[in-house]
Amino acid sequence: MTPNGYLIFEDDSFLDSTVAKMNALRKSGQFCDVRLQVCGHELMAHRAVLACCSPYLFEVFNGDSEPVGGVSLVKFDDLTPEAVEILLNYAYTAQLKADTSLVRDVYSAAKKLKMERVKQICGDYLLSKMDSQSAIPYRDFASSMGDGRLLGKIDGYIQEHLLELSEQEHFLKLPRLKLEVVLEDNLTLPSNGKLYSKVINWVQRSLWESGEPLERLMEEVQTLYYSADHKLHDGNLLEGQVQPSEGLGCGGVDDEHIQFVQKKAPRESVQRQTSNSSNGSLSPGSTGQHFRHEWKYIASEKTSSNTYLCLAVLNGVLCVVFLHGRASPHCSPYATPCLTKSLSLENQLSQGAEKEDRLEERLLTRMHYARSGLGTAELNGRLIAAGGYNREECLRTVECYDPKKDCWTFIAPMRTPRARFQMAVLMGQLYVMGGSNGHSDELSCGETYDPRADEWTQVPELRTNRCNAGVCALNNKLFVVGGSDPCGQKGLKNCDAFDPVAKTWNNCAPLNIRRHQAAACELDGFMYVIGGAESWNCLNSVERYNPENNTWTLVAPMNVARRGAAVTVHNGKLFVVGGFDGTHALHCVEVYDPARNEWKMLGSMTSARSNAGVAVLGGVVCAVGGFDGNDFLNTVEAYESLSNEWSPCGEAFKQED
Repeated sequence: MTPNGYLIFEDDSFLDSTVAKMNALRKSGQFCDVRLQVCGHELMAHRAVLACCSPYLFEVFNGDSEPVGGVSLVKFDDLTPEAVEILLNYAYTAQLKADTSLVRDVYSAAKKLKMERVKQICGDYLLSKMDSQSAIPYRDFASSMGDGRLLGKIDGYIQEHLLELSEQEHFLKLPRLKLEVVLEDNLTLPSNGKLYSKVINWVQRSLWESGEPLERLMEEVQTLYYSADHKLHDGNLLEGQVQPSEGLGCGGVDDEHIQFVQKKAPRESVQRQTSNSSNGSLSPGSTGQHFRHEWKYIASEKTSSNTYLCLAVLNGVLCVVFLHGRASPHCSPYATPCLTKSLSLENQLSQGAEKEDRLEERLLTRMHYARSGLGTAELNGRLIAAGGYNREECLRTVECYDPKKDCWTFIAPMRTPRARFQMAVLMGQLYVMGGSNGHSDELSCGETYDPRADEWTQVPELRTNRCNAGVCALNNKLFVVGGSDPCGQKGLKNCDAFDPVAKTWNNCAPLNIRRHQAAACELDGFMYVIGGAESWNCLNSVERYNPENNTWTLVAPMNVARRGAAVTVHNGKLFVVGGFDGTHALHCVEVYDPARNEWKMLGSMTSARSNAGVAVLGGVVCAVGGFDGNDFLNTVEAYESLSNEWSPCGEAFKQED
């Protein structure tokens, strides 16, 4: 059609064809006039194309008046070559295609190149993939990028899923501050947000006043005092140093702020500025400058009548704050339980007397501590529950359950606090290996318990740090299989065997599939490794190890994919209980028959339990502890095979007796 004597033609395929040809020219290095050197890798491109999509490179090229040999050179030492290649493809094709593992690197490169649209797309993608395991790493990333929009979205997710997050590995490694608030008679703590705004102000003022880094404040439990006029005071008031009605170091403040006792003279203004930055392990480090001195309440939950859990940013550091309210200054919830044998005997006698007066259907006695990610084993007819974690800390205490007396007593504590590990019995002794202490990287250390001496001793360390590894005794050796990588995001194939006589470690054949949080157990001379996760995706696959030929073979998969399940052997079959399916803690239980190579479902537990323990006592399968999706558990329940039911009552043991 030629209106006014002009020919008008639109070629719908021209743009796509031209773009494809230009990208082909880029990849072959033809007519390129810019070299991007990214951490030693060289990428060729065309200045005009890059200048159109990257304001950063436009500024660079605009100031590069005389490129050497007609080719501009731009160096990047802080970007990932794969991510820059993805952005180059986007610049030429308008298509952004990145593997999930590279999205954060692409975001970082887009931020550097000022490609705001790509930043937003990557941020939205991360939000769409966020779950309770990734929320804290994503928040750290958003903070390091200084992305307020992304941070706000992530904090909103954390507010809704705090209890679920508190069970995850990254949460356990966060710095933590423990506070006791002594309440005057008939007082209760205020609502979450208002309470923690006061707490954060108290921390700020304490750091300024003492000049100490934040980590010093976390070395011990801090005691505060909540008075009848709804003000929070330093714990020194309990010692009569200052009365609530007296003037304090910086004068009284209104109800929205915190009063404190001045312990040192105020520091000069220049020192006051530098005290905002903590030293050592709690330094914000790579945190974006915009957030470097951030103080922010994120989320909190009331976990019991006067106990709160909070996630907050203190001086630019993401921290966990635990707060207990108590009426009396003489009773601390953080007190270490007495481990003396006399007290244990006294407890046994008192509990035995109580049992005489109980009804027929008595509840099984609970552990002294709620524990998840604990190590469990049967030893000399008793259930041993070691370590584990709750929202406050990783534990080193070890409890022993006697099913005949239905009581828990303490035995010698482990040398190292640890959680997310498994325990096995080898040559009459308990062995624990690896795990996490909640404050550092995965552990490589291990220890063994001698019941005759009631003491733990160290064993040679693992060759690699391991958390969430399977542990199993087989042919008088201790096997450690799978586990988390140093970043805690991918499973391992590694399998190592420890000889307790020679005290040496040797490599075995690797697993077929990477696994962490898998359950491990010996049955009929074979080792079974069950479920777990490859990265964050739960597995239902099961592998069997034959020590005779050092090989792994896949057997029938479970009906339910699960990680963090517990396993034991009963009547020649594998019992797998609970775990986590990627969304929920599980009640369900299934059993594996090796003769038929098949799994079938059994009756479900009364409580959902992920990262719980299980053992057979007196012919009864018992599940203990774990996390039900909201609370950390100290309860026990037993399986009755005749009725195919689980119960928190002790009828099964009575029948066995």
